Amino acid sequence: MEDRIEELREKSARAELGGGEDRIESQHDRGKLTARERVEYFLDDGTFEEFDQLRTHRSHNFGMEERQVPGDGVVTGYGEVDGRKVFVFAHDFTVFGGSLGEVFAEKVCKVMDRAMEVGAPIVGLNDSAGARIQEGVASLAGYADIFHRNQQASGVVPQISAIMGPCAGGAVYSPAITDFVFMVQETSHMFITGPEVIKTVTGEEVGFEELGGAKTHAGTSGVAHFSEAGEEQALDDIRHLLSYLPSNNVEDPPRVDPWDDPERADEDLLDIVPDKPQKPYDITDVVDGVVDADSFFEVQRSYARNLVVGFARLDGHSIGIVANQPRVNAGTLDIDASLKGARFVRFCDAFNLPILTFVDVPGFMPGTDQEHGGIIKHGAKLLYAYSEATVPLLTVITRKAYGGAYDVMASKHIGADVNYAWPTAEIAVMGPQGAVNILYREELAAADDPKTRREELIDEYREAFANPYVAADRGFVDAVLEPTDTRRRLVHDLEMLRSKRKQQPSRKHGNIPL
Repeated sequence: MEDRIEELREKSARAELGGGEDRIESQHDRGKLTARERVEYFLDDGTFEEFDQLRTHRSHNFGMEERQVPGDGVVTGYGEVDGRKVFVFAHDFTVFGGSLGEVFAEKVCKVMDRAMEVGAPIVGLNDSAGARIQEGVASLAGYADIFHRNQQASGVVPQISAIMGPCAGGAVYSPAITDFVFMVQETSHMFITGPEVIKTVTGEEVGFEELGGAKTHAGTSGVAHFSEAGEEQALDDIRHLLSYLPSNNVEDPPRVDPWDDPERADEDLLDIVPDKPQKPYDITDVVDGVVDADSFFEVQRSYARNLVVGFARLDGHSIGIVANQPRVNAGTLDIDASLKGARFVRFCDAFNLPILTFVDVPGFMPGTDQEHGGIIKHGAKLLYAYSEATVPLLTVITRKAYGGAYDVMASKHIGADVNYAWPTAEIAVMGPQGAVNILYREELAAADDPKTRREELIDEYREAFANPYVAADRGFVDAVLEPTDTRRRLVHDLEMLRSKRKQQPSRKHGNIPL
């Protein structure tokens, strides 16, 4: 018995060392933590329980039979984050470069299965050279098994990926299916084909950072939701993100003890929206003035910046935020913004998070690049996402709400529960200037002073149509609010809507215009 115990201790010690001291030191030299260091840093102290620590690969090819390492290159198990259960797997780059083989995949699949069974989030810490070549098709099958579980877990438990090293080829598709992707600047990369292959096939020369670095994917492709300065910051932000999310799709979002007065009337809101319709302002100032103080956590800050999304709290309750950003392209909806918004709205709806939408949108972005790029189908994704949502939908129109974009941005007509407008709101088919140019083209052409007459007609149009009171008269807007009263009303509305029960028609699933 004592011999067996000693053997167990020896194998456990080997597993904890991964690929050995030299490779651990090499990992540190790259500015990276080891798999176990990441897990221990991420989880609450002393809560990690490991699965399959002693498993080794089954391969007999290319000398692999003599290279048995307990754990087989991935650390799996569960623990707690702020006292709530979370399942985690972490690639160990010190063992075969973190490459995925058959046993490696089985370990990851086990932890994903357990997470779905008990209803807890899955966090994957990725640092892998990709499929293990020595295991051939078994490695490819392992990836596919993981992809299938990503799909099964989607909308059931939150799935979060952190890219903390290389992630290439087929390996990128698992993170792409998950709900949120964190990348670490300088040390993490994601791409289907690397720089060398691209140069061979196309002749194009591109570096790792430009091709698939954190800033590229956070700001250009939109693949990454967060670009972090270091691994510790990434892990801290994942913990913070989890604090807004329920553990699964049948739980209510977590509520913290409120620290902000629900009746607070922020006088600064009176001066944020400029009197001039074309003058920009920062919509996050509006968000901060309405939600609980210092609670707004922005998602995809660097991508499609004309739309702002993120999480916040309202009287301690977790909510999702979607808002047009007048500082960037006047808050116009384009392809990227539509994709960003649709994906976020669908996540919130899947996990019972009420959505608060702030509207200041002049329309969809015009231009041949947008039309040829498919703005019609991509814009329809945002429309579809809002329309299918069954969670409480609250909307505040701060200024412009023109044309089809008014409909798309959580209007009453596609299912919003509560719609408010500020006195500065303009709700119309199009802006006053464009409308006057169309409606009074002949009159303006014949006028002695076209400029003066145009200004008169614009004022008349704005008085008749481009204000919130016509929509309020029709019941399309529930009330025209003073900005300072917005927080109080929304807090009460959210409480009223907590028992909302809405079901979509019975069907296998809809066919969103992908």
